[in-house]
Amino acid sequence: MEIQIVNKDDFLYPRGRYYGQVKPENLVFNANLQEFAQKISFVCNLETAGKISPDEAYEQIKALWKGLKRTKKQLGIGDNPFQGNDGEEGRADK
Repeated sequence: MEIQIVNKDDFLYPRGRYYGQVKPENLVFNANLQEFAQKISFVCNLETAGKISPDEAYEQIKALWKGLKRTKKQLGIGDNPFQGNDGEEGRADK
């Protein structure tokens, strides 16, 4: 029987596969979104265990949310929702 050694970071910070439209900004945002979700989970678990106060948990989550919003804006995610894969504007008569 072969024993596989699991990387600690892969165990603590699992990454899901990305199935959306493959563009560099989408891949970066997806990675940031997965990291955001992981950190939110840690904050929630710390608050549930009584290690941090509800107010502290709220402030940490608020800061994480602001960081995610900043990343979204910097990457231009959602700026032009009607732009297709080829960069051409979507039209109703197509």
